[in-house]
Amino acid sequence: MSHFFPDRGFRVGRLILVISLVLAGGRTALAQTPDSIEASMKKMLAAIQSNSYDDFVASGDAAFKSGMSKQMLDGVSTQLGPRLKQGYHPTALGKLSQQGYTVYLWKLEFNDKKDDYLVKMAVKDGKVGGFLLQ
Repeated sequence: MSHFFPDRGFRVGRLILVISLVLAGGRTALAQTPDSIEASMKKMLAAIQSNSYDDFVASGDAAFKSGMSKQMLDGVSTQLGPRLKQGYHPTALGKLSQQGYTVYLWKLEFNDKKDDYLVKMAVKDGKVGGFLLQ
């Protein structure tokens, strides 16, 4: 029976190595979100909180600005504004390349401990081309 322990130890060691690599990869993904991108995301969340259309579209490209209406922001602000005011914590999850955009992802946890949201922000040439809360 003792001859199985070395194999078990090897598997445990391999599992620890895999977990370490995953965690190291997670830290790398977090470090890949530029400060200016995160600042833009937080400004857009603040604009939702205060229901400020001009502030919300300020970082957007022309298509984003023309596709976003004040009424659209009103709906999101009514739903999420009170929760944002209670406080929230964004956690960067990484980024994707999609249709010429870099799409940054965050997990948005609220102080009210209710459902989390996924934030997707598509950026190209320093301008926001899309902002989605799921």
